[in-house]
Amino acid sequence: MEVEHPRHLVIVDDEVDILDVLEDALTLEGYRVTPLRRGRDLLNLLERDTVDLIVLDLRLEQENGLRVAQQVRERSPIPIMMLTGKGDETDRILGLEMAADDFLMKPFNLREVIARVRALLRRSTELSVTPRTLSAEPQGGLVFDGWQLNLSRRQLFNPKGEAVELTSGEFNLLAVMVQSPNRVLSRDVLLERTHGRETESFDRTIDVLVLRLRRKLEENPKVPRYIKTERGMGYRFEASVSQL
Repeated sequence: MEVEHPRHLVIVDDEVDILDVLEDALTLEGYRVTPLRRGRDLLNLLERDTVDLIVLDLRLEQENGLRVAQQVRERSPIPIMMLTGKGDETDRILGLEMAADDFLMKPFNLREVIARVRALLRRSTELSVTPRTLSAEPQGGLVFDGWQLNLSRRQLFNPKGEAVELTSGEFNLLAVMVQSPNRVLSRDVLLERTHGRETESFDRTIDVLVLRLRRKLEENPKVPRYIKTERGMGYRFEASVSQL
């Protein structure tokens, strides 16, 4: 019988008290937790160990947390939750554009941290997406204009059969839109369906994720073919979608 290993979480924060509190709380929830004080230690760890989720402070003492998140994202779609302070909305927007899947503001409630971690892990059943072709393995799911979205494996393939790397947040938003084609969905509806009713995500979250998706889907992101903006209403995914 195969032994199920605990999910591995990494916390990166230069405040020792926060590291200790989060490590204790998440360890009690059954996770394997690695606390780190430097972003470069995180990057080194990713070379030798499997990581399921990263909790990363936006403002590390001698490093740029956004840059660290971007370096992680260049290597892997591992979910990233960033810890931020009040007044950091501009940085939160930049973080979403570059890498982050969720944000949590300091000071935080431990029950909320645990709930957010569970939600991110639940939405990320497959975190490491490696390039492959459709011929390598039969794929089921939804199809539009030669693109294939595999909901069970959480993968997107372009018309050439190549895997397109998506973060957890990007995949969740695209899946919601593709499953409701040619319908206008408000930002509130999209937030609820992708992040849940209890989310505290801010208004720009959906806008930034749409921006990221357009860069990966559209030939010209400034004149989108698929993800249309309905001013004052929300977004509409314009395509003929069928099931495999």
